[in-house]
Amino acid sequence: MLPFPSQQSPVLDLVCLPFVGGQEEAIMAGIDLVIVPAMAAPNYFNPVVVVGEQYVADYPVDLTIASKILTRGENDFTIKDINSTTIFHIKSKLLSLHDRRRMLDSAGNVVLSLQQKILSCHRRWQAFKGDSTDPKDLLFSVRKSSILQFKNKLDVFVGENKREESPDFRIKGGWHEGSCSVCLGKSKTIIAQMQKGHSAKTVVLDAESFKVSVYPNVDYAFIVALVVILDEINADRSGED
Repeated sequence: MLPFPSQQSPVLDLVCLPFVGGQEEAIMAGIDLVIVPAMAAPNYFNPVVVVGEQYVADYPVDLTIASKILTRGENDFTIKDINSTTIFHIKSKLLSLHDRRRMLDSAGNVVLSLQQKILSCHRRWQAFKGDSTDPKDLLFSVRKSSILQFKNKLDVFVGENKREESPDFRIKGGWHEGSCSVCLGKSKTIIAQMQKGHSAKTVVLDAESFKVSVYPNVDYAFIVALVVILDEINADRSGED
């Protein structure tokens, strides 16, 4: 079930369908004709689908991510919508050679698996479909743009992008300063935002709480996974870089 629309961006129950004919024909057909200039219609980018179409909404989605620190220093995460309904859990995979997390939906089904790639100089994480770690089920991978960098800039490559010559998405901003954005490729087109503070479009209220705003037509399960990976990379728990 999709989260409800953001309270900050109400959705009107108005559907504009194409109608062939003039005003008289519309009245005779019992249709309340609403004339909307073409330039006034929203011009969103194509839907961004990485994990699944069921996680794409045509309205902004605001989510809260609360983390719980475990005894081994790792985090579990609970993701809720604006109505405080839990939609995802991120669980640590204990007794694993890799840093591994699994995203579960509210019914307990494994949506995807997150795993740090060992011996990676760019601090790379990979996301796989379901409970798999098979390369054929790779959905996307995330790595630092360069080995030495002072500001966060993470490159995201979808599974089909084998050559990785150019990122499909990029995370920009200073995590410790609390301002991050997810953009399409190397462009300035933002698809999700994360910031410190107490407003509706913030992330990282403290060390254990996050808020994320996902733009319309964007896979919010994908964005949640990126936030968790970003937190893991910045925590640098393994000490590898």
